[in-house]
Amino acid sequence: MSSFDYTTYLSPFTWRYGSDKMRQIWSEIYKRKLWRRVWVALAKAQHEEGLITKTELDDLVKHQNEIDIERAQKIEKDVRHDLMAEVKTYAQQARVGGGKIHLGATSMDIEDNADTVRLLESLIIIEGKLKNLLLAFSKKIDAYKGLPCIGYTHLQPAEPTTVGYRLAFYAQDLLLDKNLLNFVIGQMKGKGMKGAVGTAASYTLLLDRNKETLFSRKFENKETLFSRKLENKETLFSRKLENRVKVEEMEKKVMSELKIDAATITNQTAPRKFEFFVSCALSSIAQSLYKFAFDLRLMQSPGFGEWQEPFGAKQVGSSAMPFKKNPWKAEQICSLARLVFNLANIARDNSANMLLERTLDDSANRRVFIPEMFLAVDEILESSTKIIEGLVINEKQIQRNLEKFGPAAATEAILMAAVKEGADRQKMHEILRELSMNTSTPLTKLLLNDKRIMQFLNISDIKKLLDPKNHIGLAVSYCEKIIREIEK
Repeated sequence: MSSFDYTTYLSPFTWRYGSDKMRQIWSEIYKRKLWRRVWVALAKAQHEEGLITKTELDDLVKHQNEIDIERAQKIEKDVRHDLMAEVKTYAQQARVGGGKIHLGATSMDIEDNADTVRLLESLIIIEGKLKNLLLAFSKKIDAYKGLPCIGYTHLQPAEPTTVGYRLAFYAQDLLLDKNLLNFVIGQMKGKGMKGAVGTAASYTLLLDRNKETLFSRKFENKETLFSRKLENKETLFSRKLENRVKVEEMEKKVMSELKIDAATITNQTAPRKFEFFVSCALSSIAQSLYKFAFDLRLMQSPGFGEWQEPFGAKQVGSSAMPFKKNPWKAEQICSLARLVFNLANIARDNSANMLLERTLDDSANRRVFIPEMFLAVDEILESSTKIIEGLVINEKQIQRNLEKFGPAAATEAILMAAVKEGADRQKMHEILRELSMNTSTPLTKLLLNDKRIMQFLNISDIKKLLDPKNHIGLAVSYCEKIIREIEK
């Protein structure tokens, strides 16, 4: 059961939209577990440099997963800093090693690396669901690649297309989204361990002092004897020390533990450009599925009536009108997609307005917009997959619409065929326009009985040109091509 109650404000993403797995990634407990994972990784690297003893490290590892939210929040009321509250909570649990937690680090060394782990884990979930959706599209495209339907431009009847070809358009958009998503995943990097302004000065100083302490102990009894020699060799020692103190190696060890790479250049935070890239990929997926869902809503409306999203046996379409079968899931997709579009703007603003080495005006909004974007797209992908898998194609209505609008769409083919047989293109265009404007008589009858057209085409030619199957061009082969791309 839920660990929250309903007596206070809850975000709809707490329970209504998105998957439990995505919620878990963006939970407060998991965030703090990741913080501690970064601290332990740092401690392991510092232990190898002699900064932390084995006993201290073991103590930190022992208490690593003992998250105590209530204790941390109580401390935070006094210190007004959530990460320092977690440091103090952890230190109280790890009495031996607690004094070495966060050694040399700044808050964003911990928070941004933890967030990069969460971003990547979330992107992998989105990628998996996008793959599932594409495979569902592939099956539907294959099933309906040759089924003619009337096409619409400007929301007016146009030439025929096929149901599969229309679906293939959405699938192609999603393939582009997947390419963008893969690019973003490949670009993602954490802050690394670079300190207050990104120069790693604190770690350099820490490791330098450590080496100097070891050196001074070694020679403290011979200080006078060797003082002159040491002075003469100071420059040489500094060069050797520079080679030995490898802050970058320590960073690599930490990042290896976290299974992420570090950005080469940072300020106090990781480049917010990465989060902007993430927002672009999520917004792009939302845009693609907004179009699909919006088109589905049109196709389900009575004027079209060709498609319908799945509707459960006990599902209620309206509290007032029992007969209603509203496309509520498609409408929900559009609603959440609009939210994603606008949340993406925050990532852009954060990236653009991160002044000099750091400002804090991104902190509060990141707690909201990042998880909400992921949860919204997570929900959109799940809903779209269910719709595609259960999509109802009304073939009888498709045929009725073809019979109603198909003859008008065939006039272009009749025009070209007549011109090939010697007709004047402009005169024939006017003849066909006049016939199409006549709403009192079926257009098919008018076309088959017009002597001006019969001068160039016979009845058999016109009937063939009126058959929608002869006007779908390369739709089937194009569908097969996109299916191969998806399956590849």
